[in-house]
Amino acid sequence: MSYMNISLTINGLHVDVPEGTSILEAAQTYGINIPTLCHLDGLSSYGACRLCIVEIGPAENPKVVSSCTYRCEEGMEVRTHTKRILDTRKIILELMVCSTPGSKTIQDLASAHGVIQTRFRPENEDCILCGLCVRMCAEQMMAGAIAFAGRGPDRHITTPFDELSELCRHCGGCMHVCPACMYRCMGPKADTTLCSACLNLSPSCVEVYDQQQCWMPPSCGTCVRPEGNYLPATGLIIEEEKATE
Repeated sequence: MSYMNISLTINGLHVDVPEGTSILEAAQTYGINIPTLCHLDGLSSYGACRLCIVEIGPAENPKVVSSCTYRCEEGMEVRTHTKRILDTRKIILELMVCSTPGSKTIQDLASAHGVIQTRFRPENEDCILCGLCVRMCAEQMMAGAIAFAGRGPDRHITTPFDELSELCRHCGGCMHVCPACMYRCMGPKADTTLCSACLNLSPSCVEVYDQQQCWMPPSCGTCVRPEGNYLPATGLIIEEEKATE
């Protein structure tokens, strides 16, 4: 069986991927990092966390989609780190931190994306409804001992009839993939909702170009020098050397 290749651009880079490839998979193939929380290789895509959102279409009128569930299309234009996308990811992470502040995975993602405040009330929940445990149990362990129940604010994960399931193998796979089951590292602000112990500098190129210009982590942004001698990410002013005769 032959597969057709799809040609598209990601952040201006021309790429070719097999038909049926998701935008997230295409980006990962070419070394472009798109953050995600509910996606895991080997499990079906669910699109719950929305951290992997990207812009597609013309820059003048873009459409925001989740890259893990959206398939690549011929001639598609994808932008993964525009200011709009980065700001939206920060809000999503801020909500997640307030929902589950004890998760080291979420705290690390928040730090990596420059989240320095939380404007929402901490809830200290033990589940963010990412569905990783449900998919792991059903698709990898072939058990299906847990599933979603309820709707809206009452939606939760449980066993059939809230009783101990005979299908459960006590393998621990559900806890292994759960981002809310991980303990928070004890950083300098560990007693607060937002740890910020591993907070990175925000790439200043976003403010200048409206899009992140480099993809090699950590993205410090020191390459952006609007006035020729100012390193905005560090606050340092480099004096120009005087020419000597």
